[in-house]
Amino acid sequence: MTETIERESMEFDVVIVGGGPAGLAAANRLMQLSEKTGREISVVVVEKGSEIGAHILSGNVFEAHSLAELFPDWKERGAPLNNPVKGDAVHYLTSANKGVKVPAMFVPKPMHNEGNYVIGLGRLCQWMGEQAENAGANIFPGFAAAEVLYDDQGRVRGVVTSDMGVAKDGQRKSTYQAGYELLGKYTIFAEGCRGNLGQELETKFDLRADADPQHYGLGIKEVWEVDPELHQQGLVEHTLGWPLDNRTEGGGFLYHAENNQIFLGLIVALNYKNPYLSPFEEFQRWKHHPRISKYLKTGKRLAYGARVVNKGGVQSLPKLTFPGGMLVGCDAGFLNGIKIKGAHTAIKTGMLAAESVFAAFDKGDEGYSDLADFEINVRESWVYKELYGARNLGPALHKFGAFFGSAFTFVDQNIFRGKLPFTLHNKHHDHESLLTIDKVKVINYPKPDGIISFDRNSSVFLSSTNHEEDQPSHLKLKDPSIPIAVNLPRYAEPAQRYCPAGVYEVIEKDGKAQFQINAQNCVHCKTCDIKDPSRNIVWTVPEGGGGPNYSGM
Repeated sequence: MTETIERESMEFDVVIVGGGPAGLAAANRLMQLSEKTGREISVVVVEKGSEIGAHILSGNVFEAHSLAELFPDWKERGAPLNNPVKGDAVHYLTSANKGVKVPAMFVPKPMHNEGNYVIGLGRLCQWMGEQAENAGANIFPGFAAAEVLYDDQGRVRGVVTSDMGVAKDGQRKSTYQAGYELLGKYTIFAEGCRGNLGQELETKFDLRADADPQHYGLGIKEVWEVDPELHQQGLVEHTLGWPLDNRTEGGGFLYHAENNQIFLGLIVALNYKNPYLSPFEEFQRWKHHPRISKYLKTGKRLAYGARVVNKGGVQSLPKLTFPGGMLVGCDAGFLNGIKIKGAHTAIKTGMLAAESVFAAFDKGDEGYSDLADFEINVRESWVYKELYGARNLGPALHKFGAFFGSAFTFVDQNIFRGKLPFTLHNKHHDHESLLTIDKVKVINYPKPDGIISFDRNSSVFLSSTNHEEDQPSHLKLKDPSIPIAVNLPRYAEPAQRYCPAGVYEVIEKDGKAQFQINAQNCVHCKTCDIKDPSRNIVWTVPEGGGGPNYSGM
């Protein structure tokens, strides 16, 4: 018999799930409209990180025009955009120690970054959170939205935050506190890429009926402090090629930030085929290329993190609205793959969602409707036009490989300006791409040297990841037997390698292989929820405040 949990409820006009750029843009825009019209509106932003920005991870080279639409006076308000791009370079790495610089004329135009800024997106979100709170929005960090609430007509009614103080065995500890019901006339879901509630909503309302599968890349990032003589503040560098082969999509980035810091990382598309491939180990190899290592040999590693990014493009966008709410930002998949940017589109879609909700209230709407005008407004905005122009990148790389796919993208963008009279598609889910181990070669990675390359455990330590250990694992197995009975013999259990945080291990106990989940290591990247070939791992939220605590990542 299931025990009934009595929960406290708080009612608002609008509940926003996620304190990233999309959710905070929505909150700020709602408060602006409230002030402009004199119509009072109550707004709450619920964020699973311990503070705003704690779970934000991005490169980040930022396009400021959407921020300028939200805050025309962002400079006067002190937004942390202090490092304009001063140089751009793309390198094609041909081997472990060789490469060529791609002439600027052959770089797709959307990849040029003149007028953009190298920033820590987490710091921008902290600033946006301050603006929203000062304007009257309620900001609730440390509360993870764990369930969607529906009314008796199946409309979204709000969310329930996760219970606190539940032991591993499911028993309530002395610190137990039931989660809260946050009720709203409208709920805006802005959880970021692969939001677990967004996934539920897509299934319940069949939002993906007319969309291609969403596709993903795993981005792994570090922050280094380097020798001032090597540092070139404002320089933006990208790499293609090595260490990834021609059939594995991805690339590296190296951004010269403020204070002699460099943001660097590697993104590996999660449709790779070899189950022995490890994105984490590929990143460690990449750092040893002379183009990268020259900055790191005398530097100091300060921070580490990992997060998946959307790469499906406009073909993979779901229906955005449903009775009582909408999906915005990366929860829907608005990242521009050619630009490798999604913060500016997240801000704009958050604003558009806020405007649709406020317009409904202004017309006397009582809430819980399907606000179809939001979808229309998105399709008429520069966001949709931008993504439509970039629509063929991902499918081209998948179809033609990294080299010829990049050549196609140059023609598509620089000659036809994204207006080719056809749209390519990739109908295969990322988890379907792995080949069985009898069809691939084992990849033997070198051991880390502790100077430029490192192991997972020391890396996770730098992410300041922390979970209350005595709580149920937030990483669920639909069938506990599958990792050893199916994934191990067929794919050498790839979770050991695709996870960038050492969460999953195959250990031997009493002479038998056993699958071990180290949930306390989880950096909330969501890779396991995407790449498991058996679709057996389900990522759910842990207690609020758990996970990484990134500082300005």
